[in-house]
Amino acid sequence: AAQNTDRLGFLLAHRPGFVAPTLAARKATTLDSFIKGRLSMHFITGGSDAEQQRDGDFLTHDERYRRTGEYMAVFRKMLTATEPFDFEGEFYTFNKAFSDVHPYRESGIPMYFGGQSDAALPVAGEHADVFACFGEPLAAVAAKIAEVRAAAAPFGRNPSFSVSLRPIIAPTEDAAWEKAHGILNAVRGGARPNPMGSSAPRPQAVGAQRLLRFADQSEIHDKRLWMAIAAATGASGNTTALVGTPEQVAESILAYYDLGVRTILIRGFDPLNDAREYGRELIPLVRAEVAKREAAAAAAQREPATV
Repeated sequence: AAQNTDRLGFLLAHRPGFVAPTLAARKATTLDSFIKGRLSMHFITGGSDAEQQRDGDFLTHDERYRRTGEYMAVFRKMLTATEPFDFEGEFYTFNKAFSDVHPYRESGIPMYFGGQSDAALPVAGEHADVFACFGEPLAAVAAKIAEVRAAAAPFGRNPSFSVSLRPIIAPTEDAAWEKAHGILNAVRGGARPNPMGSSAPRPQAVGAQRLLRFADQSEIHDKRLWMAIAAATGASGNTTALVGTPEQVAESILAYYDLGVRTILIRGFDPLNDAREYGRELIPLVRAEVAKREAAAAAAQREPATV
C-alpha cells in the first residue's frame, strides 16, 4: 500500500507485552523510514483476561496498563535517544538500549492510546500523543477529553483526540436507516452472524461496558449516533454508527470536531464500497467544513483587540 501511495498515512495497531518495546521501536522506525514518515502507532493494551491468556499473558487488567505505560516510555525513548540508555521499571529492564535508525520526521512517530478504565487515565496523560475514544455520545466524549487533559497537564502535555465511528450513509435519511437495519439483521443472525451475540456475557473491557450502558439508555443518541449494533455484538470494538445522508453524518462528525476531536477513524460494514462512498460523498464535506472553521479561527486571531 505504501509503495503505491504518496500521502496515505498508516496507523499500526500494536499490543504491548508480546514484543520487547526496544525491538518494536526499531521495527517501527525502520518501517517509518521506508515510507517517509507516514507511520503512526496505536498501543492497545487489551481489556479481556481471557483474550490475553490465550497468548500466555497472565497479568491483571491494571498491571497490563502499567506495563503499557512503561512500554510507551521506552518506545518513545528509543525514537529520540542519541546515545544508549538504561531503563529499570516494574516490567522492563534494559541496559544500553539504542536504535541506529530514527523516525523520518523530526516530530517522531505519533503514539495513539485508548482505554476507558481508571488504570488507563494516567497512561494517557503521561504518554499519549492522541487519545482514542469509541463513538460515544457527545457529552461523554467531552467529559473524557477534560479528564485526559487534566491528567496530561502535570506533564506539560496537550494530547489530541480521536473518535472511531461507522458511518452508514445513503442519498436519503430513510434509505440510510433501511440500510442500517439490513446490516443489523445480518449481524443478529443472517448472513454475518456474530459470536458476541446479545446473549453473550457483559464484556470485561471498560470501553465496551460503557457502550452497552449507552445502548441500554437509548438506541439513538445525539440525533443519529446509533447504538443497536453495539448492543447486538456485545460492543466488541468499534460498533457505533452514524446514520443518515452524507450531509447529516458530516454534521454529526463536525460536532465531535467542535469538542476538540482532530482525528476521526471511520470504517464501514462493506469495506471497499464504503471506502469509495466515504471518499466521494462524506470526507469532502467534512474537510470543507473544517477548512471553514479553521479559516474563521485564523481570521479571529488576526482581528485587533477592541477596548
